[in-house]
Amino acid sequence: MEQQSQPGLFGQKHASRDYTQEKFWGKNQFNSSFPASLVAYMSYKGIEPVYLCIDKNNKLLHKHISGKELFGIDPLADNLYYNFETNYVPYEKFYTGKREHIDLVLTDYDTEQAIKGLEIKLTALPDSTTDTLDEEHYSCEIVVRPSTICYLACSICHHYDSPKGRDKLKKLLGNFPKIKHWDVADEVVPFYPEILTAIENVAKDMYAHQAPLMIQPVWKTNGRKPQLADNCLDVFVWSNLAAIHMCTQGEREIVKIARPNRSIIWIYKMLFDFYVYGHFDYDNTINDLSYGTKNDKAFSISGQVSWPLLHCPELSRPRIRKDEIKNIILGGGQNLLSPERRFDAIIVNSPDLF
Repeated sequence: MEQQSQPGLFGQKHASRDYTQEKFWGKNQFNSSFPASLVAYMSYKGIEPVYLCIDKNNKLLHKHISGKELFGIDPLADNLYYNFETNYVPYEKFYTGKREHIDLVLTDYDTEQAIKGLEIKLTALPDSTTDTLDEEHYSCEIVVRPSTICYLACSICHHYDSPKGRDKLKKLLGNFPKIKHWDVADEVVPFYPEILTAIENVAKDMYAHQAPLMIQPVWKTNGRKPQLADNCLDVFVWSNLAAIHMCTQGEREIVKIARPNRSIIWIYKMLFDFYVYGHFDYDNTINDLSYGTKNDKAFSISGQVSWPLLHCPELSRPRIRKDEIKNIILGGGQNLLSPERRFDAIIVNSPDLF
């Protein structure tokens, strides 16, 4: 591979971040810009990310997805513009309220048309709940933002966005629960199994039209040691419908609304409002249906919960080696990193990688 004289990241010929400037190497920027280039690098090598999706029975499957299918365009295309932390315009008509940014919008550089919007979750492997287990049982904590739930709901609205589609969605959602006060947990809890079944029915109906929603790269250390494993990087991709499985690992009958249950309720309410009004009120749904829990995140799952969902050879042995990081971070870009997060810090403190 050719050497690059200026700081940059592999594959990003056009991007909304200028990697010659130190401010674009901060923790928040790096956590999305590096994974985008990791996907491009894997595509260059012919290595396909693991794709978590569902079958017609809503069973979680592991497949593989090419970089081109994931991005909707060749990750190394000359006309690809990597646009970070921006609105995904094709979904804006589905909701009112604050315009939520999505982590990465792949855009045609020539026409400025948005091609694909994706969330990115850079995750550490193992997390604190699995780092004392044997290596085969290492897994990651995954934290999901409310905006991800918004975009998940929008992706479903997009599929049913026609008079015929909305009628079908209404049937799939079933009889709207007789809930007078959606903000009162005690009124909603008895109907939760019915709400969950409705969301599962929607997933089964549109399984053939599911689409990538979330990129989850993993970076692996040697257990608790702050050292990268020799095989340390890989990428998992969650479809919009597979992501729902992160919310459904608990009991169907509940006595209290935990964050994952709340996310299912949010999705249901957003979809029903879309059927009735043609859009949903994102701010009101998130804020009014909080059930006494902060909205700093939609939900999170620990490594012990995510392991059954993610477990595969690529999780046990990621396919990108640590000595390949120098092929992704280019032109001395590592010298501009601010070691505020573990992955940044490990690279900064591992000069041998370069």
